[in-house]
Amino acid sequence: MSSMINKNSQSFLYQQVVDLIQTMQSSGALRSGDKLPSLRKLSHQLNISIPTVKQAYIELERLGKVEARPKSGYFLKAVESLFNSPKRASFVRRPVAVRCQSLVEQCYQAVHAPNSLQLGTSHPVMANPPDKALARIMRRVLAQQGPKAMLYGPMDGYLPLKQQLAQRYLQQGIDAMPDDIIITNGAQEALAIALQSVAKSGDIIAVESPTYFGILELIENLGMMALEIPTCSNAGICLEDLQHSLDSHDVKACIFSSLINNPTGSLMTTEKRRRIVDIIESRNIPLIEDAVYGELHFSQTIELPMQAYSTKGLVITCSSFSKTAAPSYRVGWILSNRYEEKAKGLKRALSCSTSLLNQMVIYEFVRSGDYDRHLKRLIQVLRVNKERMLAVIARHFPENTCLSNPQGGGVIWLELPVGCDVIDLFRKSVEAGISITPGVLFSATGKYKRCARISYGLPWDARVEQAIEQLGVFAGELLNEQCVTTH
Repeated sequence: MSSMINKNSQSFLYQQVVDLIQTMQSSGALRSGDKLPSLRKLSHQLNISIPTVKQAYIELERLGKVEARPKSGYFLKAVESLFNSPKRASFVRRPVAVRCQSLVEQCYQAVHAPNSLQLGTSHPVMANPPDKALARIMRRVLAQQGPKAMLYGPMDGYLPLKQQLAQRYLQQGIDAMPDDIIITNGAQEALAIALQSVAKSGDIIAVESPTYFGILELIENLGMMALEIPTCSNAGICLEDLQHSLDSHDVKACIFSSLINNPTGSLMTTEKRRRIVDIIESRNIPLIEDAVYGELHFSQTIELPMQAYSTKGLVITCSSFSKTAAPSYRVGWILSNRYEEKAKGLKRALSCSTSLLNQMVIYEFVRSGDYDRHLKRLIQVLRVNKERMLAVIARHFPENTCLSNPQGGGVIWLELPVGCDVIDLFRKSVEAGISITPGVLFSATGKYKRCARISYGLPWDARVEQAIEQLGVFAGELLNEQCVTTH
């Protein structure tokens, strides 16, 4: 490799290294998301000084080509100039009834079809699953606890796990006691309990737009009305729209993603999260925060959930280990210091308790430190997967396709050019054994017909790349068909 650097050239040595990295990216020798060689290793390979390599990496970072990650090194980024962000939706000024169950059922059928590649499912932990560690812990728990592990657990959850969660919140500066926490069957039950604790049939619930379709389906089944608040795919909720909506309608509760939005992957700033809590609590409206992706942000700073900024106790946090440890364990929780009695009654009526064995295993997983080590590695893998998927989509999808640039989680929000209907793309992909999630599911008012959610939260391999390429071909065909029809 040293022959690629010409010390007699008039070009600066560091610039030759910059050119070399860019050439390797263009040729496919380096892919988006790959870690670059260490300073010492590349210095040795090119027979140049470490400061020269360092200068080249700094220049690549300035150009937006690479990303420096503390204690991890330098990583090649996707070429962001190849795509734009999806457009912000128009402001809806009235609440609507939700009608989404039929399409949700079709999506679930596609996901569970034999041999289907699940690009429509948000299971980020599957990018680096801790199955071996959890299996080892479960064997130990069964050996130690015996038949006790098979009993019904306490209605509000396994006390050691509740104590552990409370301690983790206290470390974030959030005043939480074990009695404020109720263990649930995943975050979806947590959201259902939280919503029924603060609202009833016919009430208006403010949601982000786009928002997780499970929230919309929940609102539909409870006979409530959804009021959509537009969000930016990179910055989250528009505060002016939020204030206008709350002033114009009798909103009984809000359900927002506290850190990472599903499906856009946006990360709201600390100041914006604080302002949202102030705006909502000043009107004495309960705020339910869907925090399931809260520990999967890519930021190098500590990001706190909205619970940290509550002064009136009107914030209810719902989260789970489904996205970070084991989806099938169904271990979630509610944190609330104002609505816990109502929530406990609903939990008792809905499901009595959550699997005691699974709670014990998760407790040991977290207590041992294995969980935090796993999280660190999982986030690294997800960041690499994100860069690779952005690059593959930008290379194979039609021109003018817009993409979000997720700041965490495991999904990308994609907007196809005018003339494409993602429902058609969904049906063609299902026939090819690929599942995606159509954008219309993420709106109560039928928006996002040209949008889709695609997951990078799975082991990256050639099959994934081929599937993305195939989706791009399908999208191109649909666009061409529309052009022919129009003319």
